[in-house]
Amino acid sequence: MVVTQVAIAGMVILYKMTIATGMNLRILIAYRMAVAAISMAPLPFIFGRKSRPKITWVVIFQAFLCGLFGGTLFQNLYFQSIILKSATFAAALMNLNPAFTYIFAITFRMEKLGLKRVSGKAKLLGTLFGIAGAMVFAFYKGANIHVPSIHIDLLDHNHQHSHVARLHTNSKSQALGILSCFGVCLSFASWLIVQGKMSKRLPCVYTVIALQNAMAAIQSIVLALCLERNWSNWCLKWDIGLLTIVYSGTVNSGLVLTLMAWCGDLKGPLFVAIFFPLSFLLVANANDSIIGAVLIVIGLYMILWGKKKETKENKVHLQSQAHESDSVIEIVTEDQLSSTITTNGDSNKAQTSC
Repeated sequence: MVVTQVAIAGMVILYKMTIATGMNLRILIAYRMAVAAISMAPLPFIFGRKSRPKITWVVIFQAFLCGLFGGTLFQNLYFQSIILKSATFAAALMNLNPAFTYIFAITFRMEKLGLKRVSGKAKLLGTLFGIAGAMVFAFYKGANIHVPSIHIDLLDHNHQHSHVARLHTNSKSQALGILSCFGVCLSFASWLIVQGKMSKRLPCVYTVIALQNAMAAIQSIVLALCLERNWSNWCLKWDIGLLTIVYSGTVNSGLVLTLMAWCGDLKGPLFVAIFFPLSFLLVANANDSIIGAVLIVIGLYMILWGKKKETKENKVHLQSQAHESDSVIEIVTEDQLSSTITTNGDSNKAQTSC
């Protein structure tokens, strides 16, 4: 999960620079998902081909939903929220992902509330700390922190006075940006839940991600073709946009999604969700609220501690059940042996008397 956060942070930086050049984001996402589908397609034929179960229509439908929630909707809504609101606000609202995921996971019985246990209370409090941190991070600004800047400029300044800056001053656009941010959180939480269900039916991570990327590519290309009819915008150049497409398609939609799916199988969807916002904190402005960031990190460690405590409690519970089961078996066996000995003794006495 640490590797995934570093990779996602790099993607966000590249997307910020690409947005500043004025490249059409729907076309960018369509190319990205196409690259992801092509790069991941050979892996299911290389790994786990012989042990892979049959792909049913239920699995295909789940792959369609994963592509929709984790690819098409998530990408378009997130980067639309950056344009309509701001990158910092979108990064702050991403910290609500654990809350939505926690609610969904309990609803679909992938997590247990368990408030009678210490672990359950820790997970709930950690989620609340994460929500509080996200709210503070979004709406409270502390003192300015002067950080030395590194003057590296990879952008084309001909596009700096674009429509992006003007949209931020429009109240209607900002409201749509906020709604887009919440839509991103709902999409991500839905993806984690559906992906977890899909992995149960198809326990082959490369096949799961390849199917998801293929569905997301089809959806993103159809969406972009319906909304962007200017064919000149589809022409790629040797610039930051092409680098973003290749990097995000291979690294983020390939390596990152595979690692997140693998971690989700090991630790559950809440574990993945609580880590996810850290990448956006890495690229947030230094002048944003430190208090919010501290609350988010505290919430992260509370949930991680709760998950670790829950694992230990479940292990102890299973061991005690196994011990009780062994004890019952021994008692039944002794009773059966005693009954058999008594029956044999009675029959021997009867034979002697005859």
